[in-house]
Amino acid sequence: MMIKIFDMLRIVIVSLTFFWGYKIGFSNGYNPIAQLHFMIPVIIVTIAGISGLEGLFFAKKSAESKGFEVGSNYQRQSAIALLSYAVVAIIVVISNWGIKAELTIFFTFIFFFIFSGFNHAMDAILRKNYKWQNLNRPFITLLLIAGMIYPVIKALKMI
Repeated sequence: MMIKIFDMLRIVIVSLTFFWGYKIGFSNGYNPIAQLHFMIPVIIVTIAGISGLEGLFFAKKSAESKGFEVGSNYQRQSAIALLSYAVVAIIVVISNWGIKAELTIFFTFIFFFIFSGFNHAMDAILRKNYKWQNLNRPFITLLLIAGMIYPVIKALKMI
């Protein structure tokens, strides 16, 4: 049950982040840097942070919900890597390192999720592991990219 709550929490918070991020971005003209300054840390902390905590503190249930092996050291390492993205995103924002640093941690995070989405899709196809995570990860990753591509391109043109 807790794993389903985490899944819903990630989706709801990221959806609200897109709503507020685009609202911030389009207030007083269009400012993609202000939009990304808000969206990047919230999205990373929400997705990577919750996933990392889930992988560390609810490892057995998390692995079972995905149809993966339970108790793997790789699962623990993946959870730690996810938490590191969240911590670095917070450090970048608190330290006010700017849009280049924010985009750097975002690209690192998004490439992890692109490869993760591919891994989940392959697990669904090759092992016929049709668990919710394996089916939704590739599509949710594509939706995340689709929602972020416009402000990222606009911000890159400004720097």
